Amino acid sequence: MQRIFVGDVQGCADELAELVTRATDAFGDEFALWIAGDLVNRGPDNRRPLELVRSLVEAGRAQYVLGNHEISLLAVDFGLRDLGPNDTFGDILSQADAAEWIDWLRHRPLVVTGRIEDQPFAMLHAAADPDWSLEDLALMGERVAQRLSASREEAHAFLSKDPSTDPLRDALGRMTRCRSVTEDGGWSSEEPVSPARAWHLAWASRGHNYGLVYGHWARQGLHVDSGLRGLDTGCVHHGRGRDGFLTAWLPDATRPAEGRKPFDAPDDRFWQIPAKRRYYHPAGA
Repeated sequence: MQRIFVGDVQGCADELAELVTRATDAFGDEFALWIAGDLVNRGPDNRRPLELVRSLVEAGRAQYVLGNHEISLLAVDFGLRDLGPNDTFGDILSQADAAEWIDWLRHRPLVVTGRIEDQPFAMLHAAADPDWSLEDLALMGERVAQRLSASREEAHAFLSKDPSTDPLRDALGRMTRCRSVTEDGGWSSEEPVSPARAWHLAWASRGHNYGLVYGHWARQGLHVDSGLRGLDTGCVHHGRGRDGFLTAWLPDATRPAEGRKPFDAPDDRFWQIPAKRRYYHPAGA
């Protein structure tokens, strides 16, 4: 199947539907969506994207990893934080089937791995520790996913933990929220200010042999570099001083030229669906 990697949807249901229509026109049923997290929140309609992606996951035609907004949804449902003025996933929590959706989300992975041609890769929402091998990343994602998919009580206890006291809770934060890293190995969700640097610069400096597909960083925009494909192009942020797009990467559209790897740069194998309107009006802005 044609793999189609998709950046942050964040409730932009119409743009995701347009992307799927384009994929269907191009490939029939022979495509699979790989969703890099943050399918929900900030945008106008969270149920339609969830229902679409769930149907494809259950048909074996999608992979979907959790992002920070899915973790926020779980935290609100668990009573660990209040529904904020900028949250729009009340359309999930207010329905009679909310508990079923929460349990389904708790069983989604944090990391999925695969190969494109002969090159191994992983997809996650935000960032990998620069020192993690592909095996380290996959194991860490699996261990965190096991904690979230345990009983509701155990998942609640896990999300309640202080990340500074629990390495797996810290890893969950890094994989779903990180943008910058410090020289001593710490991380932050904030954009880098020297001497901190972008997490992917530190990761790239290690010379890993695997590629990474990620989202989460709308202000950075489309990021195409050797080994890296950052796909968050701020669809939900359209009109806040920028044009927003839902971006997809289609790495298998043509077989790479001799000697070229799928994660090499430059690369032009992207679809971009323009945001139809401004959706997100943050409180206080």
